[in-house]
Amino acid sequence: MKRLISSAALGLAAALTLTACGGASTGATGGSGGGGEGGSADRLVIWNWGASDDAAAAFQEDVVANFNETHPDVEVEIVSQPFDQYYTLLGSAIEAGTGPDVALFNGGTQLKSRADSLIPVTDELSDITGDLAGWPAFQADGETYSAPMFLQGFPIYFNKAIFTSAGLDPENPPKTWEELGAACDAIEAGTEVDCFALGNKEGLGIEFFMSGLGSGIFTADEYDAWIDGERDWTSEHARQVLTMWAESSANGWYNDGANSTAMFNDSFDLFSGGKAAMVIGLSSGIAHWKQFDEFLGEDLGFMMPVTTNEGTTIALPIEGGIGYGVLNEDKKDIAVDWIKATVERDAQADYALAGGQIVSNTTVELDTDITSAQEIIAELPGSKPLLHTALSGDTLDLLHRSASSCWSAR
Repeated sequence: MKRLISSAALGLAAALTLTACGGASTGATGGSGGGGEGGSADRLVIWNWGASDDAAAAFQEDVVANFNETHPDVEVEIVSQPFDQYYTLLGSAIEAGTGPDVALFNGGTQLKSRADSLIPVTDELSDITGDLAGWPAFQADGETYSAPMFLQGFPIYFNKAIFTSAGLDPENPPKTWEELGAACDAIEAGTEVDCFALGNKEGLGIEFFMSGLGSGIFTADEYDAWIDGERDWTSEHARQVLTMWAESSANGWYNDGANSTAMFNDSFDLFSGGKAAMVIGLSSGIAHWKQFDEFLGEDLGFMMPVTTNEGTTIALPIEGGIGYGVLNEDKKDIAVDWIKATVERDAQADYALAGGQIVSNTTVELDTDITSAQEIIAELPGSKPLLHTALSGDTLDLLHRSASSCWSAR
């Protein structure tokens, strides 16, 4: 089960010396079809990647209803594009001048890399700034381009029953890298399941690993500098992230065929199905506390990143997740009203409980007794933005290729 790290892994840091990476892409496909350019004066064309479940569909209906209270004569046309092609289709439509009036974006790289195509709405959203958390993921060069609907983070979830079977204390999960390695050894020796569930078919594993564990690797000053754009891929701790990623594979932490397993949703199904003890999941949208609770119930646990180096400050990695950006200057006023409808308190409160979202509206209290959700919320005041969403999209592709070329699942 154990393997030596390949020579390619040893050279990975050098290959990434001039790189930076972009945001993870999450979402679901489905919903209505259609396409075409922005709407007429009495029509607002909106692109997104569809509703993932009944709760998401109900939330979208609430948003439309809220918007129509202000604009009863405006027809809302929602075009749901397949997510795996979403940004390609959107980019082509924008270039051809046939894009929608409003489009949904992941916060961080996916929005910031397209800021030149978006209409700033800084002043128009200033009246709701104090009500929401997660703004930085939707801001660039001093301008605001959207309002965060939810907060997206990378919590580490674990299965308490598997921990118990492996002789581990489920009420005292690992707090250091060494303890995490020892826990994986115990799980390997004492159970028939894998330590971590992972889907790396799309190359997203390194993103989850870096942001999920980064606050225990980089010092607090290094972390903040990284987010601010001051980063050195040849530094000790940047190299260490990549070495640890390779070592985790070499030590057999992951499921068979992880490189051919889709992260969404095959890898998360492995964790839900009790075939892995841990997973770096999400806080909203999918693969979150509510979804996992439906399968694991009281066996679902949440743990913070582990400490690897001295001088680090452990923090929950979480930031603004998704939001709508305005593409049509002529529709700016009603498009802003659409954005405000997506963060309206009652709609967000309903979706928070029904859909398992950690919402951006800070006046919403999550009315649930699911322990992992309350533990995540308790960590929000000391949270930090995701490391990988601070980086460029071009480097994300390079990082995926480089990190996967030196990494192989057993």
